[in-house]
Amino acid sequence: MLPVLLARLPEYATSATKRLACSVVRAMLLAMKQETKLDRLCALLKGAPDEIFLQPHNVPDPDAIASCLGLQYLLQERGVASAIVYDRDIEKANSLRMLELFQVPMIAASKAHTLGAEDWAVLVDAQKGNANLTDLATDEVAVIDHHQYMGNNGYRFEDIRPDLGSCSAIIAEYAFENGIEFPPRIATALVYGILMDTDNLTRGARSLDIDMFYRLYGLADIALINDLKGAEITVEDLSLYADAFKTVEIYDELGFLRLKSANDSLLGAASDIVVSIAGVNVVVSYALRAQGVKLSTRSIDKAVKANDLVRYIVKDLGFGGGHDHMAGGFIPIEALSSARGIDTLIKHRAIRFLEELQLK
Repeated sequence: MLPVLLARLPEYATSATKRLACSVVRAMLLAMKQETKLDRLCALLKGAPDEIFLQPHNVPDPDAIASCLGLQYLLQERGVASAIVYDRDIEKANSLRMLELFQVPMIAASKAHTLGAEDWAVLVDAQKGNANLTDLATDEVAVIDHHQYMGNNGYRFEDIRPDLGSCSAIIAEYAFENGIEFPPRIATALVYGILMDTDNLTRGARSLDIDMFYRLYGLADIALINDLKGAEITVEDLSLYADAFKTVEIYDELGFLRLKSANDSLLGAASDIVVSIAGVNVVVSYALRAQGVKLSTRSIDKAVKANDLVRYIVKDLGFGGGHDHMAGGFIPIEALSSARGIDTLIKHRAIRFLEELQLK
């Protein structure tokens, strides 16, 4: 538009006149520009009384890590400094490899000595009310997420899209709609985040996930993706998987798996493997920890929503939520009864849930 308008200036117009015309046209275009979500977020954060932290869910996975890294870059481009802070150890091999490959400056909450009540936080790939998010001392003023909406929790900015397969797609959209190009390392991290949370664009992926994947692909370093693909499990993980798969039980389309106390990422990955068994469309995997029972659910049956299933299992005992196709939950140890085994409780509730669905 700018070149067209300038071309209409008379040939005898002076350089000063043309420079003035350029300034006027740019001002007009800026005034015509629709305010984006990134604009609104940055305007909010520039009023922060102290530091700004980006906080993903506990035990950050590739999508959460990539989303924080991408958002941090976008804020930096707009003159807003931020730090990434998380709680609980990062456990999965590929997540640890991401931190190394992409030089992700994440700080454990226990080591963020300046973090306090006067600081602001942007929740990324997480929301207040989820069991997998530690309530830190910060004031959580904003949220960017793709999980089920947990209600208005006092945010001054929120962008929550439960229909999307990844949070990385939201961050990528912010960049493209604002004309910001990511450097290769960040574009690559976001590509990997989309791939991992949508199981290579086959699980819960929507048009935005796919569009952002292909737009980022041209900017990404695919050799790094291949490096990450070769770092998804460790040798120690193999023995845990081997023991876990011996516990698999199948009832019609419903599969169960019990994993020895291990990290959250392994639990989800084990669920993904069991749901790939012929005839199994719904999976409940669980692991008993010192603090309680962690659950992971998967569903490729459109009639059975993984988030509804896990909520049914933990009802009146714990917390749960997630997506239609993948979800997680937790039952605190104090809520368990010594009179009833955890295996019996979980299997009974899951089977009853499916039976009730069939009667509707």
